[in-house]
Amino acid sequence: MRIFRFFTTLLIVLCGAAAAVATEWHPDSVLGEGFEMRSVTHPDDYSGNVRSTIIRHRSDCGDSTAVLYIHGYNDYFFQDEEAERIADSCYHFYAVDLRKYGRSLLPGQEPYELRDISEYYADIDSAMAAMRDDGIKDVVLMGHSTGGLVSSAYMSEHPDTMVRALILNSPFLDWNMNAFMRKVATPFVGFLGKIAPRMKISQGSGESPYGQSLLRGRHGEWDFNTRWKTIVPRKVEASWIGAITRAQKRVRKGRIQVPVLLMHSDSSAYGDRWTPQFQSADGVLNIEHMKKHGPKLGQDVELTEIPDGMHDLFLSAPAAREKAYKKMFSWLKKRTSP
Repeated sequence: MRIFRFFTTLLIVLCGAAAAVATEWHPDSVLGEGFEMRSVTHPDDYSGNVRSTIIRHRSDCGDSTAVLYIHGYNDYFFQDEEAERIADSCYHFYAVDLRKYGRSLLPGQEPYELRDISEYYADIDSAMAAMRDDGIKDVVLMGHSTGGLVSSAYMSEHPDTMVRALILNSPFLDWNMNAFMRKVATPFVGFLGKIAPRMKISQGSGESPYGQSLLRGRHGEWDFNTRWKTIVPRKVEASWIGAITRAQKRVRKGRIQVPVLLMHSDSSAYGDRWTPQFQSADGVLNIEHMKKHGPKLGQDVELTEIPDGMHDLFLSAPAAREKAYKKMFSWLKKRTSP
């Protein structure tokens, strides 16, 4: 069964990549000057039309190495400061808005709809094809939260790619729940997702403390589209929960062959109401799970704590995100130098 699933997934990815149709590059109306985007139309899936979006910010001093960023759940690429810092450090920058997220969301689509994590592989493949056309030869794959899980799963199953290193920013390697919920309840919901994939699961009704910690006008310093990155969590489908749970198990088998940098905060914050603690801790995931499962991803994994970091370390307060940048660039210099 495993061999059958592998070849089935491989066939889907190859056919999807071959049939994908990309538009030309044009200015990105979301981030403005210096940013370009192109959409990629993929073969229809179980719900109809599908597209992904590639965003790029070219470096004036870069050569043939680039960073490819994969966003998290309830997210899209809006982190212009991060892209500019990377480009200023002489790495070309690319990002993907995955299918059914952000710029890629089509009218009538269910946001975040997913049956298996491998559905995103074609989105990554099409981005790397565009990067090859731009003269990129070496890629550093970077994933945040669920994007960290997607990136890890992709690298576990694609050892022979352009990717030379993997950076994980607070990756979603386990559910932030108690042992019963992680080991019994969540897998059961995932199983139900195979029978009733569109069954909805509530994530709460109020504004999330993490979202409030980010958004300007609440307690944060960032502007983003709250239709694409909501403050009040949407319900998720049972099939999404199943897809995430299966991917988390798969990436723990140590198959990633490239060097991995896994960065996380030094603490987690809990509660339904916002408190100042959410400005200096991971308000989404349990950092102990990253410490536990991170070393299982591959043979060369470096874990780093960022004091006072938030869930997205590069959206943390200035002092904390500066530490994250310093660590990332020093690691990159060692890993990407000839």
